[in-house]
Amino acid sequence: MQFTLRYESETLPAVLSQIPCTLMRAGTSRGPFFLKDWLPLDEAERNRLLVAAIGSGDAGQISGLGGGTTLTSKVAIVSRSTRPDVDVDYLFAQVGVSKPSVDTKPNCGNMLAGVGPFAIEQGLVMPKNDTTLIRVFNENTRSRIDVTVQTPGGRLTYDGDAQIDGVQGSGAPIHLEFLDAWGAITGSVFPTGHRTDRIDGIDVTCIDAAMPLMMVRAQDLGVSAHDTPAALDAHSEMLERLERMRLEAGRLMGLGDVSRSVVPKPVLIDPSVAASSIVSRYFTPWRCHAAHAVTGAIGVAAARALPGTVAAGGPAEPGQHVIHVQHPQGRIDVEVGLQGQGPQARITRASLIRTARKIFEGTLHINPHSQEYP
Repeated sequence: MQFTLRYESETLPAVLSQIPCTLMRAGTSRGPFFLKDWLPLDEAERNRLLVAAIGSGDAGQISGLGGGTTLTSKVAIVSRSTRPDVDVDYLFAQVGVSKPSVDTKPNCGNMLAGVGPFAIEQGLVMPKNDTTLIRVFNENTRSRIDVTVQTPGGRLTYDGDAQIDGVQGSGAPIHLEFLDAWGAITGSVFPTGHRTDRIDGIDVTCIDAAMPLMMVRAQDLGVSAHDTPAALDAHSEMLERLERMRLEAGRLMGLGDVSRSVVPKPVLIDPSVAASSIVSRYFTPWRCHAAHAVTGAIGVAAARALPGTVAAGGPAEPGQHVIHVQHPQGRIDVEVGLQGQGPQARITRASLIRTARKIFEGTLHINPHSQEYP
C-alpha cells in the first residue's frame, strides 16, 4: 500500500485527525514507520504529531501506538535520498514514554531493520533478484548502512528461518552492515582521547562506535552484569551513581549537558568470559534494556576487540571476528573487521542479522487532545 500526503503549510491543522502509517516490529523494537512526505515540514510541529501518535505523556501510552516502554516508543521516518550512492534516508526518533519528548540524536539499529522492507513496500526501492541491497543514510549519525533484504523472485518476504534472541518465532534474515559509524556522533571513536578514563573513581571507556557509550565493569559498581534488568533497576543508589557518571561522560565526550538526552548510553559489562564473548547490560539510559540495542552491541563488540578498553580481551589478530554480546534475552552476534594491532588497532566494519515484521498499515487517527510537546 502506498500513500501520498504533504502538508502545504508548515503548521499542523488545529485538529489533525488522521495520517498514513505502517506499524512494524523491527529487531527487538516496535514502532510506526512514516514517509517524510506524510509529516509536517516544521520540526516542532512534526514532533508534536509524533508525541500524539505514540501517546507520549502517559506512562501507559493508552491513547497512542506506544507500548509503555522505550522499546515500543520509537519512530522511523524514511524518504527517497538525493545523496549519491544512497537509496533512502532514515531518521530515527526516540519518543518519551511518560514525558512528552522527541530525541533524534541517537540511531536505532533495531528499527533500521525495518527500513529496507518499508522502502520497498512504499516504492522507494525496486526489488532485484532474490536479495535486494538498500543503501541507507542515517540522518541521526550521518553514516551509511547497507541493508540486504530477502526478495525471492523479486518479491519482498518477511518469512524465513532466521531467529534473533528476544523475538518469538523466525523471519527472513535482514543483513545490516555498518560502513562508517566510527565516531559518527562525536568525530572520534574515543572522543575523550583515551581508551580508558576514570570517572568518580571508576575506570570507564567512552566509545563512539555506532552509538556513544559509557562502558563500566559491573563489579566496579557492586553489581553483576549477569543480573536481570529488574534486579539492576532495583539498585536505586547504583542507578543514581551511574547517571552522575553518564553526565560527566557526556561532558568529556564533547556532548555537553546530556541530562535531557538519551546519549551517551551507560553499559555494564563482564569481560571475564571467552575472548569471543562479553556479557552486557545496556541502559536506555535510565532503565536496563530488556534485550540489547543493535547499535549498542556494535559499540560493545568494538570495545571488546580493541585493546586498552575496560572491555578488552577479545581477538588480538587482524581480520574478521565474531563477537557474541550476551544480553538478558540471549545474545547478538556481531562480526567486526579488525585492522592493525595494539594501540594502532581499529575497527573497519561491523555487521549482524536482524528480522522484521509488518504488523499493520493504514490510517492512524491522531488524538487531538494528547499531551503537548514542549
